[in-house]
Amino acid sequence: MKRLRWPSRLPIDPYILLLLGTVGLAALFPARGSAADVASGASTAAVALLFFLYGARLSTREALDGLRHWRLHVTVLACTFLVFPLLGLAARGLVPVILTHPLYQGLLFLTLVPSTVQSSIAFTSMARGNVPAAICAGSFSSLVGIVATPLLAASLLGGSGGGFSADSLLKIVLQLLVPFLAGQLLRRWIGRFVTRRKRVLGLVDRGSILLVVYTAFSAGMVQGIWHQVSPARLGGLVVVEAVILAVMLLLTWYGGKALRFGRADRIAIQFAGSKKSLAAGLPMASVLFGAQAALAVLPLMLFHQMQLIVCAVIAKRRAREAAAEVTGPQPVATTRTVVGTGTRSG
Repeated sequence: MKRLRWPSRLPIDPYILLLLGTVGLAALFPARGSAADVASGASTAAVALLFFLYGARLSTREALDGLRHWRLHVTVLACTFLVFPLLGLAARGLVPVILTHPLYQGLLFLTLVPSTVQSSIAFTSMARGNVPAAICAGSFSSLVGIVATPLLAASLLGGSGGGFSADSLLKIVLQLLVPFLAGQLLRRWIGRFVTRRKRVLGLVDRGSILLVVYTAFSAGMVQGIWHQVSPARLGGLVVVEAVILAVMLLLTWYGGKALRFGRADRIAIQFAGSKKSLAAGLPMASVLFGAQAALAVLPLMLFHQMQLIVCAVIAKRRAREAAAEVTGPQPVATTRTVVGTGTRSG
């Protein structure tokens, strides 16, 4: 009997279906009271474990070597924490015609989140780009985001962002940065063990996100905030996010060319500079927005699915282009007769 496999051409990532199922579970059976406390504690522990494993897996030597490519990393950081927020601020003009104020708050928060690590590496590798640069760019962005995202949220979202304070920043540092540094310190002893078990890391990664989603949306159901979102508003949000993603994909690709990066570097810049991390954004939203986190993470979840679909298509196209450049045009065989000898040359 053959094992059933998810159709490779299906545009929806099966993990997105798990996310949607988790939202549905939170809608039908939201965690309340002591159950909510248990779910919140479990999600916090899972995210801390995830960043601990990140730290144990990332080679310190690779990170130091990556600093030599500082122009690329500065470019990715500028896209992530400067250009993206500017686009988010520009979307303020769409309130209240297209977006409600709470949805705009979530959209603006989306633009403040650091870049991804795993998917940036995967797409860069698929497109035959500079994989080491993508590894370092994604890792640097995540580390910078632990501090930069809360500070940007404090300045751009203000008091409406869920009550940012020094205590919020401390919680994020304790939940994300401290476990990462602990993993780095223990990497000498557990690094090989963790690296060989990528599947376990993937399960922790996805499982932690599902727990955070369930906790956030359970709180939203208990607070009764879902009446604020209509299908028309949701459709408007999708269109706005599609425009932002298109702008960033074009800017990172052609901007990299204008800055005279090579093709492999431009691929790394495009995938690391145009994407946002669900794994880092969800726990930050839970801390910064509290009971309003459900609406805050909705734009991030939609953008996450959108970027996976679009970047998968682009990565395959870049791979075909790279293969065509390697093979080159096939020579056309010609035959001509040399007068007087009767021989042929190709």
